[in-house]
Amino acid sequence: MATKSSSNLSELYLEENKDQIYDNALAEIQSFELPLGTTLRSVYDDQPNAHQRFMEKLDACIRNHDREIEKMCNFHHQGFVDAITELLKVRADAEKLKVQVTDTNRRLQDAGKEVIAQTEEIIRCRVQQRNITTVVEKLQLCLPVLEMYSKLKEQMNVKRYYSALKTMEQLENLYLPRVSQYRFCQIMIENLPKLREEIKEISMSDLKDFLESIRKHSDRIGETAMKQAQQQKTFNTSLQKQNNVNYGRNMHLGRSRILESKNEITLKRTFEEDDEHEEEVLTAQDLVDFSPVYRCLHIYSVLGDGEIFENYYRKQRRKQARLVLQPQSSMHETVEGYRRYFSQIVGFFVVEDHILHVTQGLVTRTYTDELWNMALSKIIAVLRTHSSYCSDPDLVLELKNLIVVFADTLQGYGFPVNRLFDLLFEIRDQYNETLLKKWSVLFRDIFEADNYSPIPVANEEEYKIVISKFPFQDPELDKQSFPKKLPMSQSVPQIYIQVKEFIYASLKFSESLHRSSTEIDDMLRKSTNLLLTRTLSSCLQNLIKKPHIGLTEDARHAAEGEIYTKLNQKIDEFIQIADYDWTMSESDGRASGYLMDLINFLKSTFQVFTHLPGKVAQTACMSACQHLSTSLMQMLLDNELKQISMGAIQQFNLDVIQCELFASSEPVPGFQGDTLQLAFIDLRQLLDLFMVWDWSTYLADYGQATSKYLRVNPSTALTLLEKMKDSSKKNNIFAQFRKNDRDKQKLIETVVKQLRSLVNGMSQHT
Repeated sequence: MATKSSSNLSELYLEENKDQIYDNALAEIQSFELPLGTTLRSVYDDQPNAHQRFMEKLDACIRNHDREIEKMCNFHHQGFVDAITELLKVRADAEKLKVQVTDTNRRLQDAGKEVIAQTEEIIRCRVQQRNITTVVEKLQLCLPVLEMYSKLKEQMNVKRYYSALKTMEQLENLYLPRVSQYRFCQIMIENLPKLREEIKEISMSDLKDFLESIRKHSDRIGETAMKQAQQQKTFNTSLQKQNNVNYGRNMHLGRSRILESKNEITLKRTFEEDDEHEEEVLTAQDLVDFSPVYRCLHIYSVLGDGEIFENYYRKQRRKQARLVLQPQSSMHETVEGYRRYFSQIVGFFVVEDHILHVTQGLVTRTYTDELWNMALSKIIAVLRTHSSYCSDPDLVLELKNLIVVFADTLQGYGFPVNRLFDLLFEIRDQYNETLLKKWSVLFRDIFEADNYSPIPVANEEEYKIVISKFPFQDPELDKQSFPKKLPMSQSVPQIYIQVKEFIYASLKFSESLHRSSTEIDDMLRKSTNLLLTRTLSSCLQNLIKKPHIGLTEDARHAAEGEIYTKLNQKIDEFIQIADYDWTMSESDGRASGYLMDLINFLKSTFQVFTHLPGKVAQTACMSACQHLSTSLMQMLLDNELKQISMGAIQQFNLDVIQCELFASSEPVPGFQGDTLQLAFIDLRQLLDLFMVWDWSTYLADYGQATSKYLRVNPSTALTLLEKMKDSSKKNNIFAQFRKNDRDKQKLIETVVKQLRSLVNGMSQHT
């Protein structure tokens, strides 16, 4: 029973527990908060018939709720009915109110349309106002940029390129960064480099036009500068001419009246020219517009390309300098050719001097000095060449005057011109040569026209006329009564007059050379001596050959001997000015200047000798060559000369080659084969021996008739070799450390010993 009761209690407990579970499930379903799946699964997972029992429980719950709803409805039913009744009463008022509200809304909408339109207009205006304000602000920011760009375009149009570059710089650094976000700004930024390049191209084009302009106007600029320099020097030149008149009067040459009259005319013309040109003084900037070069320089400097511009300008000017310095082939024919040549050069350097003083760094003093030194070397070479073609002394004199004005003009601009005055001394010698040739013709004409009979004078007037031409004084003759005869022919006073004219012509070349009176005296003395000893003497020699002139054979021989003596003396004068560097390491590559002058003198002299008898001219030429060869040999073997280098031997060899070329050129016709060249055979074989260093051949063939160095005396070779030996020792301080030098020294010592043995053998044999 107990068990049964316990079992019943347990079942009862389980039953109650199940009911509790169903209640909980229903509560969960009603809560709608928890997921239903878990709740329903708990219902269906129980024992069989759990579903039915849950449904019964659910139905019971529903019925319970229905009862509660019914109770609540019964409780509120009367209130609901009252509310419905009230609502039905209100419906009519609501309809009426609806109509009123609808009408009010309609009227309100109609009234608000205008307000809305005005409001929208106000909003639109406010937006426009805000946009306008923004635009004004942006335009105020952009307007300076646009104004500057417009200014830039205007400057470009009026060709104010330097100002345009400054405007570009302001645009880039100040204005464009403020508005860089705008597209037009980017277009401007892209255009600025193009505008810079355009400015560079335009300025460079202007510079090229400028260079072409100064090339065309350089002769006019130079001509103006030379005229101005000549005008400034007029007064001093006139004074110098007056001094020359007084100087000539002191020389008692009887030409005072001629010079005074000529100088008065010259002085008068000079002052007249000064009056004419006093009002009009033109300068380089008056003739040429220099603004393109200034503008181009500033533009390239601003762009940072100043160095490029300087290099281009200097390169182009160097090219123009070469063109200016290139003379016309026919320049030597007229003085106008020389004048145009000098004017172009002066114009070129006047422009460069102007550029030097008005620009900073475009042209430097170093550059102009370098350019002038190059030009001066070219000018001297050109003048030396072209003046050599001139055979008219009047043209040479005009050339000299042009050179003086040219030099004075450029000296006024600070260019050194000493070399030009040195060149004038060379041209002076040529001028004297042309004068000598001209006076040679005059002398020949005088001698040809003379009858070589005493001059008859019938009365005092005729006597004074002759004396005025030739200052002849003879007390015995003065005692004689008229008519009487002077102890001279017509050629004597005529020759005297021509000698005076020659001195005057020579003196004219010495004017304005900036030389002292002593130097002028020396120049006149030398030229006059040449006239008397060479030109007049040559004419007299020609006169000797004429059969109707009664000169004895002894006088003829004496005259011929005097020719040989004077010619050798002249050669000695040239030899005395020789200045060899006997220790030079190598030769200059060209013959010595003194020797070339000597050869030129001999050539011109022997050209005059064509009027002499053939034998006399040949003897004089052979004598001169032999004397020259002997003098050169003595120079090598001079006891005072202690050392001779191989370079000096090479230089000496070049001079001997020139002597041989002169001998082979047949300066005097009539020589057979190499007869004249044999005068230099001793020197030639001696120099060949030392140049080739062919001692083995010399020593082996010595004494044989077929020896290559037959004319070389052992004592001569020994003397020269010892001089070279001493020079070799001095110049090779470390020779003992070099095998080649030691071998060469040993060879020299060996050759010296063998030569000494030959010399000793010759002395014993003698």
